[in-house]
Amino acid sequence: MMDLTLDELKHYLRVDGSEDDLFLALLVDSAKEYLANGGVPESDKPLYKLAIMLYVAYHFENRDPSAKVEKFNYGLQSIILQLKDYTVEEEST
Repeated sequence: MMDLTLDELKHYLRVDGSEDDLFLALLVDSAKEYLANGGVPESDKPLYKLAIMLYVAYHFENRDPSAKVEKFNYGLQSIILQLKDYTVEEEST
């Protein structure tokens, strides 16, 4: 459904080479699961793609599990709320 390619993601992250490809794929899967757990089904909407990229970027750049996530959560949470609103609107029509 979502058309985010590994090349697009690597371009967004400014990553060259293939050393991190498996880790990036794991982060994409984790992002999808995170959104699904937040009530957002997989979508082809650009906002969904952005949410995946933001999640991956944060966790790729901050591999320290003790890092604060307050700003990250606020930005991603606002996107999740918008995506949930889209889902509710689509189901009601």
